[in-house]
Amino acid sequence: MSCIALIDDHESVRLGLAAALESAGFTVVFSGAGVGEYLAARRRTVPTPADVVLLDLTLGDGTTVTENVTRLVVDGSSVVIHSVADRPAAVREALAAGAAGVISKSSPLDDVLAAVKTVARGEALNNVEWASAVEGDRAFADAQLSGREREVLRLYATGLPLKVVAERLGVAYSTAKENITRIRVKYVDVGRPAPTKVDLLRRAMEDGILTAPKDSVSLDTVPLDVVADAADAAPSAGN
Repeated sequence: MSCIALIDDHESVRLGLAAALESAGFTVVFSGAGVGEYLAARRRTVPTPADVVLLDLTLGDGTTVTENVTRLVVDGSSVVIHSVADRPAAVREALAAGAAGVISKSSPLDDVLAAVKTVARGEALNNVEWASAVEGDRAFADAQLSGREREVLRLYATGLPLKVVAERLGVAYSTAKENITRIRVKYVDVGRPAPTKVDLLRRAMEDGILTAPKDSVSLDTVPLDVVADAADAAPSAGN
């Protein structure tokens, strides 16, 4: 079962989450009040990063949302923001920094557990809190993709192999691959990197390219050759 870290400056919140997660079969490898504390513990006792970190949006140690999310993502964990739902600007900042999603502190524990399970499986967490944050700021969702790039992304993000995308659009495979590369570069330029297929799916939904969950497929059903296509299409280091 997945390993989870809890970072919240309210001990009562951590205790409740830890009990619920462990009852659901998760392993809680860390529970503390700060990202620095967690990373220090990682260096001492935890050999690998937690699969998912449940992170409070605002900690009492003076750190910023971007700083905290970035440090955790760089360390190798997926980050789920667990916070109150009345700070959409801060939530957008967390998502732009690489957080996998957000779940409100007012949500039932079953919803929190479901969110953790979704992200631990490597799937996009597209819930009401996430949608509200994105819809509150259209500039956040604008990577200025061309019409062709939007069409390539729409087909590719629904789970089609890149070769099939090229065939459907009547273009060469190399052209479709170049489109995916440009799409990723554009998202990096606006502070919303999309290195994986899960990220591209989320970006497509954020930008209205995929407008409903039924337009996309569960990433568990994506064929292995799609993963290979994603790796092939990713920009190489230095590009």
